[in-house]
Amino acid sequence: MEVRDAHFPGRAPLDAYGDGGFRFANMSHRGSLLCVPSGIYGWNLTDPSQFDATAFERVFEEHDDIEVLLIGTGKDLRPLPEELKAAFREAGILADPMSTGAAVRTYNVLLSEDRAVAAALLAVD
Repeated sequence: MEVRDAHFPGRAPLDAYGDGGFRFANMSHRGSLLCVPSGIYGWNLTDPSQFDATAFERVFEEHDDIEVLLIGTGKDLRPLPEELKAAFREAGILADPMSTGAAVRTYNVLLSEDRAVAAALLAVD
């Protein structure tokens, strides 16, 4: 049996969040998500203290197709580390931390407007 990383190959609005996961494209995912132009990926982070450049490696790889990165930091807004903010600026990405709920709602609006948006979302209960 082969176990692969969770991946949805495409962009899709997020239908629901909470209970430790998300629903989108008639599927559900338990845990955090990384939504980038190449698809929606499971993301092994659970807390903003884990935010570093390595955690956002896929975002940096796809930076040419991302203008805005919405970062859902959980139930409450948590600021990004200065070195991470600097790395996003250098890559030409506007990184905007906010609660996960606000990030989901904003992501759906920007996605519906066909904007170059990505989202990194910590799951919430």
